[in-house]
Amino acid sequence: MNRRHWLPIPIMAALLNLSACTPTRVDNPMNLITPPKDWHHAPDAQTRSNPADLKEWWKGFQDPKLNALLSQALANNHDLRSAIARVREAKAMTTVADSMLYPSIDLYSGGGREKKIDRIIGVPSDQGIRLFTPTADIISGGLSARWEIDLFGTRQLEAEAAAAQAEGAEQALHAAQVGLLAQVATHYLELRGIQKRTAILRKNIAIQQERLRVLKVFNRTGLTNQWDIARQESLVNTTAGALPTLKSAGSNLIHRLAVLLGEPPEKMQIRLAHAEPLPTNSPDIPRLLPSDLLEQRPDLRLAQTEVATMAARLGAARADLLPKLVLSASGGFGALASSGFSSIAESVYTLGSGLTAPIFNAGRIQAHITAADARLDQVAANYEKTFLLALEDVENAYVAHVSSLERRNRMTEAETAAEEAYRLVNGLYQHGASDYLSVLDAQRTKLAVADERAKAETEVYVALVSIYRAFGGGWVAEVSHQ
Repeated sequence: MNRRHWLPIPIMAALLNLSACTPTRVDNPMNLITPPKDWHHAPDAQTRSNPADLKEWWKGFQDPKLNALLSQALANNHDLRSAIARVREAKAMTTVADSMLYPSIDLYSGGGREKKIDRIIGVPSDQGIRLFTPTADIISGGLSARWEIDLFGTRQLEAEAAAAQAEGAEQALHAAQVGLLAQVATHYLELRGIQKRTAILRKNIAIQQERLRVLKVFNRTGLTNQWDIARQESLVNTTAGALPTLKSAGSNLIHRLAVLLGEPPEKMQIRLAHAEPLPTNSPDIPRLLPSDLLEQRPDLRLAQTEVATMAARLGAARADLLPKLVLSASGGFGALASSGFSSIAESVYTLGSGLTAPIFNAGRIQAHITAADARLDQVAANYEKTFLLALEDVENAYVAHVSSLERRNRMTEAETAAEEAYRLVNGLYQHGASDYLSVLDAQRTKLAVADERAKAETEVYVALVSIYRAFGGGWVAEVSHQ
């Protein structure tokens, strides 16, 4: 074989080796964050958790109805479905970006008939030279290829940016899932708390009405006056006035849950309108280090992908200042048939290459570079801010949980004292040493304290959900790398 036929091989090898380097790559600025060693408000004497323990944290409540609601939400929620579609879209765009690294090969074919006045042919005849314009039939077909050699990594960086965007779409999906799980669990627990408070309020209204009845009886015998009756009527109406507010709040929570689960409100009303108690069990408090947030919180991982995307795009923008090399080739079959002449058929081919380099563009490329650099600064600042917000979120959740526990403990003690006061006054009444109104007052006080304890108990559960949401509970970080 002639030696010159081997010359393109080392040339192509050199081009491929050159295209593998990316001299315009930008260093990732995300390593500037130093997480604190521990939490300031974390509970003492608690073993460290594993991030994998966060995946199905809600099962710690041991509430089958809550489990069913969350499973349905994960399957039917419209925001999750939209996020899943965005992931599919982003992954498809990575294929588009990757394809620019390879040659493109197309099949082409064409044909037609043409007659042009500038093609006048003279043909001998009996009367001399006869002029005429022939009609030509042209047919062609074959393959064409084009390849832009990625000399300085422009296409590679664009592919990396698309891959980072696809990863960001997945993290946005995880963030939506974390938020959805927390919303459904919070609304469900609040609904059960309101239903419990509604039952307590109904009992309190009944006691107030009973006290009013007794006062009216006493008034007829001269043992009380009209002022006592008016005051008690006001108290009855005030207490009863809280009932519509609680019922409205409960209905609103059911309607919100219906939207989150993707079903009509009336169906959810049938499922949840029946009052049930708050769960008797709860998951353990998660205990992760601040550094774990970088892997577990989807919003932080999303911010990381935004930085990676903009860093790659800045490198690609800088590469626009460098030359670009394009190789092209085509080959196929062509045929020409003209009236009065023999048909011509031949195999045809073309080989070509082109090198372009920017000389003058009125600052367009440099402006693109400046804009890309500014966008990188924006997302880097957003990443740092997102991490600080995550730290704040966890600390606030810990504080809320501790304060709600303290309030629940106080209300439990108050409820025990109110129960004891009611027992004592009822015992005195049974022995004739106290009046019936004192018994009703003690019972009303006990119910008022029970209502506050129900609110405190609900707050404890809601604060626990907030802790899991702050840690990004609801998925496992390792899944995204599989």
